[in-house]
Amino acid sequence: MKIETLAVHAGHAIDPATGAVSSPIHLSTTFERDTEGTYSRGFMYTRNNNPNRQELEHGISALEGGAAAAAFASGTGASMSIFQALAPGDHILAHVDAYYGTSRLLREVFQRWGLDMSFVDMSDLRAAEKALRPKTKLAWMETPSNPLLKIVDLAAVAKIVHTAGAICVCDNTWAPILQRPFDLGADLILHSTTKYFGGHCDVLGGIVVSKVENDFFQRIRSIQYEGGAVPSPFDCWLILRGMRTLPWRMRAHSENAMKVADFLSRHRKVSRVHYPGLKAHPGHEIAAKQMSTFGGMLSFEVKDGRDAAMSVAAKIKIFTRATSLGGVESLIEHRASIEGAGTTSPEGLLRLSIGLENAEDLIEDLDQALG
Repeated sequence: MKIETLAVHAGHAIDPATGAVSSPIHLSTTFERDTEGTYSRGFMYTRNNNPNRQELEHGISALEGGAAAAAFASGTGASMSIFQALAPGDHILAHVDAYYGTSRLLREVFQRWGLDMSFVDMSDLRAAEKALRPKTKLAWMETPSNPLLKIVDLAAVAKIVHTAGAICVCDNTWAPILQRPFDLGADLILHSTTKYFGGHCDVLGGIVVSKVENDFFQRIRSIQYEGGAVPSPFDCWLILRGMRTLPWRMRAHSENAMKVADFLSRHRKVSRVHYPGLKAHPGHEIAAKQMSTFGGMLSFEVKDGRDAAMSVAAKIKIFTRATSLGGVESLIEHRASIEGAGTTSPEGLLRLSIGLENAEDLIEDLDQALG
């Protein structure tokens, strides 16, 4: 099936008991045991499994072309399960411009637990290859990256990583539908389903999708059950509902973002625009090769630094000053102040999540805020 058809039908089935087209929400925490002590209907306890979570995992796994998936209560919870599946002394290669929450998780939690890590610019293939060690077990890629939208050549990095015998993970949160990491060599795909999968800023979630159902993924599955960081049945239902419109929403987000990026690139008060759809972007050619369109996220740097950027955010009328992304409403935030001490984000940088409003309205709003 084509991706639009798959998004509508994957994980969905007519309810056999009632004929309901929309899946029921199974709020039960526990399920009846058979008289002989078995669970022939497949469910025992919601921390272990639940019909709504099973539907979500099957649906997103099918959409990404994977063999299996494990859903979690947040994107960070999903990331944590991957790192917990490693062993003390293992080395991780991580993209230096990855989501700051992932970098913080590695530095503040897993470094103390004995994991070793190197942060490198994975858009530089030589730097990635040079950073490999004998104990490198996992490489963490994110493309486009957050917040500078650097582009990682997924196929090239995966080849380097696999030569070292390591697992290749791609955080695909910013580009669901738009790029196919498994086709480019990734072993695991991570999504914060809070973002584009949910699509309405009203549900928290995360998921790990595996290309093959191997021992490493089984460790992640065990951590899901033993740690218990699972999404509620209603959260799973909301995310799966959001997936049904995902291909169409991603096209609209991308179309709007391209128009906004083009406008900002020509504005006299903007010093730089970070968006891979612009031909001037250093990763444009690679992005054009591995993405169908360029996504709904962009960032730009205001001339005169922090105060000027904060002034733009203060004057905005349609955009909402808020963290997160992927919803139908457009959001704006000053990343350096969000990330705090140790941030690598430029002080004049504003990150935009472009929503589904009319692009001309968004452009007019930015124009009046920039002055």
